[in-house]
Amino acid sequence: MNLVTERVEVDRLRRCGLIVADMLDQLTAQVKAGVTTAYIDQLAAQMIADAGALSAPRKVYNFPGSICLSLNDEAVHGIPGERVIQPGDVVKVDVTVESEGWITDAARTVLVEPVDPKASQLARCSETALIKALSLARHGRAIWEIGLAIETVVKKSGFHVLRQLCGHGVGRSIHESPVVPNFYDRRYNDRLKAGMVITIEPILAVSTEEIITAEDGWTLKTKDGSLSTHFEHSLLITEREPVILTLKS
Repeated sequence: MNLVTERVEVDRLRRCGLIVADMLDQLTAQVKAGVTTAYIDQLAAQMIADAGALSAPRKVYNFPGSICLSLNDEAVHGIPGERVIQPGDVVKVDVTVESEGWITDAARTVLVEPVDPKASQLARCSETALIKALSLARHGRAIWEIGLAIETVVKKSGFHVLRQLCGHGVGRSIHESPVVPNFYDRRYNDRLKAGMVITIEPILAVSTEEIITAEDGWTLKTKDGSLSTHFEHSLLITEREPVILTLKS
């Protein structure tokens, strides 16, 4: 966990976050039926290079792609390749970059036409849960309160949190302390502190709380094969409203 207090470091973090936000804007616009996930990844690699940044998953974990692209029952860490996006696919675009010594991380879910009503409801639930959690994230707040807010939204909609997949500290590396769960558990009683950088990322499924690892050793999928959605932001905790680093103002 890194507490960021110096203005110059906040500015660097913000610039890093804006690279991610801009990439997500451009990449999600390219998610269409008939496009390969390798093509999306190639675009991402060029954008990262143009920004003078690095792919954090590739650098830290030797991930075989510049970004993660996960389809349908794939929740996270999908490997880009020759797979062709199909009509009706649910595509999670997860971008994590390193720039000026800092790392930021964000994700969006894209629904390819024709959109399944259940997929639309699930995506809306993920995004609503994220917005609710962001509104609570400030200095002094117990981490379990973030999980409670997310799980309350999810249960009300009849969906499920994938409990092994959580938000986390971020900054100098991709995954730092603290763990930020998407469910209620009073054992997560550490409190957020001003200067802390974390991700909040509701990762949901239609009908399971469990995941399995695909044969590729990277991709995490829903255990029952049901659809999954994922929305995420990196944020800087303050005494008041957080600074959403991966959101354009």
